Amino acid sequence: MGRSVGLLVFIWSVYLHSVLGQVSYTIPEEMAKGSVVGNIAQDLGLDVKRLKAGKARIFTRDSIEYVELNRDRGVLVIKDRIDREAICGQTTPCALHFQIILENPMEFYSINIEITDVNDNPPVFEKSEVKFKISESAVSGAKFILDRAIDPDVGTNGLRTYVLKPTDNFALKLHSQAGEIKNIEMVLEKPLDREQHEHISLVLTAVDGGEPQMSGTMQILISVLDANDNAPVFTQSVYKASIKEGASLGTIVTTVTATDADDGVNGKITYSVSSMLDHTRGIFEVNEENGEVRLSGNIDYEKARTFEINIRASDEGGLVDSCKLIVDVIDVNDNRPEIHIMSKSNVISEDAKPNTVVTMINIEDADSGENGKVQCSINDDIPFALRSTSNNFFSLVTDSDLDREKASEYNISVTCSDEGAPSLSSSVTIALQILDVNDNPPVFVHKSYEGHIVENNAPGVSVFTLNARDADWKQNARVSYILEDSSINGVPIYRWRNERHMYKSGVNLPVIPYYPPLYADVGTGTLKHAFNYDVCGTTDSRHSQLTECVQPFNQSTLNRDHDVPQTMSRSTTRSQDLITE
Repeated sequence: MGRSVGLLVFIWSVYLHSVLGQVSYTIPEEMAKGSVVGNIAQDLGLDVKRLKAGKARIFTRDSIEYVELNRDRGVLVIKDRIDREAICGQTTPCALHFQIILENPMEFYSINIEITDVNDNPPVFEKSEVKFKISESAVSGAKFILDRAIDPDVGTNGLRTYVLKPTDNFALKLHSQAGEIKNIEMVLEKPLDREQHEHISLVLTAVDGGEPQMSGTMQILISVLDANDNAPVFTQSVYKASIKEGASLGTIVTTVTATDADDGVNGKITYSVSSMLDHTRGIFEVNEENGEVRLSGNIDYEKARTFEINIRASDEGGLVDSCKLIVDVIDVNDNRPEIHIMSKSNVISEDAKPNTVVTMINIEDADSGENGKVQCSINDDIPFALRSTSNNFFSLVTDSDLDREKASEYNISVTCSDEGAPSLSSSVTIALQILDVNDNPPVFVHKSYEGHIVENNAPGVSVFTLNARDADWKQNARVSYILEDSSINGVPIYRWRNERHMYKSGVNLPVIPYYPPLYADVGTGTLKHAFNYDVCGTTDSRHSQLTECVQPFNQSTLNRDHDVPQTMSRSTTRSQDLITE
């Protein structure tokens, strides 16, 4: 097993980590399950701890996961049987493409695994035997088209050559193009004599080039007939036609035509398909009488763009000619863009910095050309942007500052449209909650309050009610109230904070119950907004006047006198009277 690794690093921004690298491996098909493909942690320069902490996982669009990630060891291992022919057919090179996704922060790496062929398939003929009727008057040089064998393997493991035995009357002629055998002809070298051999049996063997070498055979049965001295001749050796994918069954593709100079029965021509590749079988049919080629199966440009069919024209005397029909499939815009969410966050803090990745998206459109070009967008007037990180990969990132107090959640619609006519589109909606941070101080409903009370009231009488509001949420919006230092008739009042405070004077003033007006929220990083109140009582009146003096509040410090400070504890649970000195 050979392995080649190439690492390419792109850095987009401090917060946007999209495509950080690409690693390539080469492995043979049919490796045992559990076999190690490569040490992905080492090849990406990652610590195994990062794989675990980032919940590393494989993202693939394939219906089958052939490779899995072992996070504990940091390696890629074979998960399911890899059959190169089932995955790629005759396409080379054959590769698996997937991404490794990590979170916190979001990032992904592209992985390519090239699958090399092993010689695990012998050449196979569609028919185990074929029959010919050949006139004994056929001249030397007369040719007869033979069916080709199919070998799913590729490269040196693919079909290499053919052998015909015995060679008493016939020789084999192979026609190659670009190193591939396209047509096989059986050529008459020695005239036939029906009186000596009315029936002849030959064996055609197809051999591949793999190690060990594999082969397949087809039997050729020949019946020798009386004289027929003219073979059919096609008007063209190669016919070309085109058809749109999705065309209805029965659509006429083209018509091939051959002529025969003989008269009567010997001049009657029958058309048939002599050979075709696997992906062509069942797609086209030929009218044996007039050479009309019709569509008999469904065609999909995304699966096959070209079809080749070898068509045979035979007369009743057994003489034949052949032609090739090449059918090109025209793409139509019949595939919507597919949107794959690779990784996403459901929540984000409102203090997230710009370019923070929220969601990573992969877009695929199976069409080609303009039909396969895709543009993506999101809704307007939101603090997010969709950025292309590489071909067909996008990241949804923050584009400006977030404010939960203005918008606590977003439903972000991602719409992707291709450039076909008419254009096809797909969309997904990403729901995102904005987490609150304690960034708003409490605010009193009014800037000042004034109230009156009658002297000699019993404890617990309400003076007036204060109300403050905080724009934050839940814990960050819970408000507590604390009374600042105050005095009565110039005499300091000392207090210990609890649910309510009782103030006892030293000048025979009545005990006055009072609720603290100073307050603070209790969120993370407490924000304060305070008012100080001087409390004044008069002895010649039945009312005490409460007046306000606004001062900034810095700490919960109480003074028994003006020289000795005492700090107020927030956790105090018992009530104490605050007594003047």
